[in-house]
Amino acid sequence: MTTKFVRLLLATVFTCSLVALAQAGNADSALPAAPSATPTPATAASPEPAPTGTSRIGTINIEQAIYASNEGQRDFELLSKKLEPKQTELKKLNDEVDSLKKQLTTSGDKLADDARASLVKQIEQKQKSLERSVQDARDDAQTQQNEIAQRILQKMAPVIVNYASTTGFGVIVDTSNPWPQGPVLWAAPSVDITRAIVEAYNLKSGVPAPAKPASSQAKPAGTGAAAKPAAPAATRPQTTTPPPPTK
Repeated sequence: MTTKFVRLLLATVFTCSLVALAQAGNADSALPAAPSATPTPATAASPEPAPTGTSRIGTINIEQAIYASNEGQRDFELLSKKLEPKQTELKKLNDEVDSLKKQLTTSGDKLADDARASLVKQIEQKQKSLERSVQDARDDAQTQQNEIAQRILQKMAPVIVNYASTTGFGVIVDTSNPWPQGPVLWAAPSVDITRAIVEAYNLKSGVPAPAKPASSQAKPAGTGAAAKPAAPAATRPQTTTPPPPTK
């Protein structure tokens, strides 16, 4: 969607101490480990054991991981379709306002003073009604987006903790907000675990990948970006996942 609404408020620093990681990892030891970037051999499905005595810092784009997951793509697409009637209604109201403004521009000087004043008042009333409706739609879409994202994040967090604790990461920092809004000035792609977490979460959730449009199926393998869920009345980050961490 081209309309830009309030950005999803999930770009907070996601930092876990090594102790917290270990405790959460023990409490949720049944969680699946993250597969490598190649989703074929079963032998590649488990992360490397953490080297003794290591405590690395890793990064993850939480927003990107949520939107790129199969569940995120599915649920945001469903939300987009759910909000289509409201978007159609708002477009109709906007067209009415534009039509009245055009009428005032083209024939306003030919109208009697009272008729012109009545038209101006009608435009102002409809404009205010449109603005209120747009704001209500923004708030509603924002609320529903956040509900979806928070629900997925609650289920994704243990997967992140399990992956980090078993691969020797002592701290995981969220990079959803770029510097200087976010805390990370620069980080090597080798410490970004976003893609690994998306794959691990997809495995845990059991949600199949959404069907790709016929046009995208015709592209050669490896040339397309990860599918992006439609953003219902909101601005959101790209969902293309970064490369997996270097082993």
